[in-house]
Amino acid sequence: MEEVPVKDGAKEGERIAKRIARAGVCSRRDAEKLIAERRVSVDGHVIDTPATIVTAASRIVVDGKPLPAMEPTRLFRYHKPDGLVTTHKDPEGRPTIFQALPPGLPRLISVGRLDLTSEGLLLLTNDGALARKLELPATGWVRRYRVRVHGRVDEAALAKLAGGITVDGVRYGPIEAVLERAQGGANAWIAVSLREGKNREIRKVMEHMGLPVTRLIRVAYGPFQLGHLERGQVEEVQAKVLREQMGEKPKGDRTGHARAKPKPKRGVSPKREAQNREESQRKENADRRRTPSRR
Repeated sequence: MEEVPVKDGAKEGERIAKRIARAGVCSRRDAEKLIAERRVSVDGHVIDTPATIVTAASRIVVDGKPLPAMEPTRLFRYHKPDGLVTTHKDPEGRPTIFQALPPGLPRLISVGRLDLTSEGLLLLTNDGALARKLELPATGWVRRYRVRVHGRVDEAALAKLAGGITVDGVRYGPIEAVLERAQGGANAWIAVSLREGKNREIRKVMEHMGLPVTRLIRVAYGPFQLGHLERGQVEEVQAKVLREQMGEKPKGDRTGHARAKPKPKRGVSPKREAQNREESQRKENADRRRTPSRR
């Protein structure tokens, strides 16, 4: 798709859908839907392509409201109770997680979803681009669950899930499932880990195995844990922790610590110290040239 510049200097800008997502209005995918429905205007002109390039000077309006200024990216851990829908507006009028959140938070979107009767860790962010990135299987983050099922568990059948499984024509990737404990033969708790997380994947796979799910709790999403977070409680992830988990480290060595400049030896000027290092490097290079390579 050809990129559509809006202003001079567009090369320094970004696509409109990404800008909307970064403002925390919605995910990039939902932003593209808004654009296709002609609900977004740039500098007074309604646009219909997500390839539109905008800059910091662009005036962006969504549904008649100016786009909020971009805030620093923030991430929150939320202990979702069951009985809440993971959406901003539910057409059936059911209560949503965003209605249940405590006051004082920025406008947030969820990283993936937990269905109505599922509970546990749900990540929330004000950055739609971050949400999309964390949802992708390419991120490689493992989602971990504790699952209560009804029925007698066949541990050998659980082990086979590591090779993936096809249910009703849908192929699911590798699933690590381990029996934690059985409760009198009627119920059991299973620890489940997966990287992909398709819609209602665990419930469908367990049902296919004759083990209907009676409770599902997400306990971890990548490096982030549910821990002792109380039901309905929200806790912000420190910005430093978020940067580290996303691989953003300060310049320096592999430990992430900036390297300190070596102090010159006493009695030796910085200029002389630099000359000594250059001379040492020349000698080392000369020795390498004289030494025949071994193959």
